[in-house]
Amino acid sequence: MSASPRQPAALLPLADPDRAAAPACGDGCCGAPVTLRPAAARPRAHAHDHAGDHAHGAEGHADGDGHDHGPLPGWPRLAAALVVALAAELSHLLLPGTAVWRGVGMALAAVAIALAGLGIYRSGLKSLRKGRLGIDTLMAVAVTGAFVIGQWPEAAMVMALYALAELIEHKAADRARNAIAGLMALAPDEAEVRGADGQWRRVPAAEVAVGEVLRVRPGERVPLDGTVTAGSSSIDQASVTGESIPVDKTVGDAVFAATVNQGGELEIRVSAAAGHTTLDRIIESVERAQASRAPTQRFVERFAAVYTPTVFVLAVLVAVVPPLFLGAAWLASVYKALVLLVIACPCALVISTPVTVVSGLTAAARRGILVKGGVHLETARRLRAVALDKTGTITAGKPVLVDWQPWGGADRARTAADAARLAGRSDHPVSAAIASGLQEVPRGGDAIEGFRALVGRGVEGRVEGRALVLGNHRLIEERGLCTPELEAALAAHEQQGRTVTLLADAQAVLGLFAVADTVKPGSRQAVAALKALGVTPVMLTGDNPSTAQAVAREAGIDDARGGLLPQDKLQAVQALRQRYGATGMTGDGINDAPALAQADLGFAMGAAGTDIAMEAADVVIMNDDLGRIAETIRLSRRTHAVLWQNIALALGIKAVFFGLAIFGQATMWMAVFADMGASLLVVANGLRLLKALDGAPAAAGSATLRPA
Repeated sequence: MSASPRQPAALLPLADPDRAAAPACGDGCCGAPVTLRPAAARPRAHAHDHAGDHAHGAEGHADGDGHDHGPLPGWPRLAAALVVALAAELSHLLLPGTAVWRGVGMALAAVAIALAGLGIYRSGLKSLRKGRLGIDTLMAVAVTGAFVIGQWPEAAMVMALYALAELIEHKAADRARNAIAGLMALAPDEAEVRGADGQWRRVPAAEVAVGEVLRVRPGERVPLDGTVTAGSSSIDQASVTGESIPVDKTVGDAVFAATVNQGGELEIRVSAAAGHTTLDRIIESVERAQASRAPTQRFVERFAAVYTPTVFVLAVLVAVVPPLFLGAAWLASVYKALVLLVIACPCALVISTPVTVVSGLTAAARRGILVKGGVHLETARRLRAVALDKTGTITAGKPVLVDWQPWGGADRARTAADAARLAGRSDHPVSAAIASGLQEVPRGGDAIEGFRALVGRGVEGRVEGRALVLGNHRLIEERGLCTPELEAALAAHEQQGRTVTLLADAQAVLGLFAVADTVKPGSRQAVAALKALGVTPVMLTGDNPSTAQAVAREAGIDDARGGLLPQDKLQAVQALRQRYGATGMTGDGINDAPALAQADLGFAMGAAGTDIAMEAADVVIMNDDLGRIAETIRLSRRTHAVLWQNIALALGIKAVFFGLAIFGQATMWMAVFADMGASLLVVANGLRLLKALDGAPAAAGSATLRPA
């Protein structure tokens, strides 16, 4: 395989349980990287304790929250700070200006600042010791300066309002970071397990080992991944795959943790222990994606690292230059500089990108689309072509009987019964499709004498004393039973991408049975959605060219290429990149992995896909709905638009108030409201993406994935 332009992304890796969470940003809102940190990755005994890993206590925030402040006050303490700050303001306005009452007012202001800002002061000093100018440093300097020059009522109110804005902002940011954690609460804490004595006992799900047998009653959620060993039912899999219609399950079928048993009682042999289920792997993947940085986020962080020191230097110049060289008053100049410091804090700019990206990733996960990082979410908007594998991607990946007919005047009922008998004895996929398609046909007994497989040709046996064969075109040719009329009928089926099996006795062909891998419901709509977005769909398949063309016509694809080996698919993706630009690849098999890795963005079909294909892909579509590709591109474009809306909002608001401050028209009150307002605006705008795909056009059968 030729060199890939990027390294394949790992699929849903479960973290080492002993690995500590990597530190996030530290003291860096206004200069260091910002990460909305996921919980420490670990195999989880169960989901219910997971959300707590994200939540902040009432008194604090971790360093990785995206700002450089220390612990923020809780709501009671903050309310007290606001009341005391208001008392300081009223004392300044209403009480006599004697030294005693001024002392009372200053004491009230100092108490308010201490209640709201002790953690901010500590964090500001910590930033200075590390040689960084973060938001807490700017606020500590501004509040202290205002207090020193006699603006103590303003200093107290500014600190209290700033702490209030930060607390509101972090609660909002937690919504984005923790939205996916709601899925974790779906799996039940306990499981009903069959013991060695055959008795059923309820035990914690975390204690159930692989290989043990569970019992799940109607209406209960499945505790762990497994395989049905007894019973049949319908399962609501929306929490994992996003499918709106319950799926019928019987012996041998796989079931997922957190899905709902809606029908009969099931016995399930556990295939994955707690912490290693499909749901756990989904959450792990999303958390790791949330921890990665998108290109726009990296740009904003680099910008902020230069912007903050520049603003600090400018504020110093505003405080010093006018009094020294222009005859301005020192107090007025210093006050103007302090206002500039508060206005210029890039808090809104820096927090806007991680909140927006995490909201986009979570919106995708709710639709059964696992994007392995912000960089891939941003890449999707640039796609101009998408290569699609045929089997399992455009088609269902399972052959079915689509047409049959008796031939040469043979009796219809007897032809169907004989074909069903022979096909029912074979384990070949084509025979299985014929047997399944004819399962309602009365067979009159299944006794077959001398049954044997004819390798590469079909099967033969004696049915009620008659020697019959059920085989392919080659077998019929070898027996000398082909006629021009038969050849024409076979050619008509083959042009539609069908595989034809023939029933014959020693003298003539008795019936034709056409089997095909049918196009999925919704594939045509999904292809149309890609075209509507300006993305060119191209089919790449290892199947024969005539079948490829037939499927492409049915799906609405204009460019279809058949007979491709894995290396050919890789070269085709390279050619598409040269012709169209950024190119995606969608597949589910081992033979798709090289092309998935080579493409600018790889999509793997998660339900039917191989582990190798999913490891090489950047996006995993959990329910194999082809329509999710167009949804991913739409979400990427919307995320990009919101990112730049937030950047424009943050910088625009700053620029307006910055100009007012330079000309002496802005107060510190206005400054803190500008900072607080910009921060809350961009966070709220980013959080809109949590509902970005609700009601989005989707292919038939698709549904929104939501926690219960």
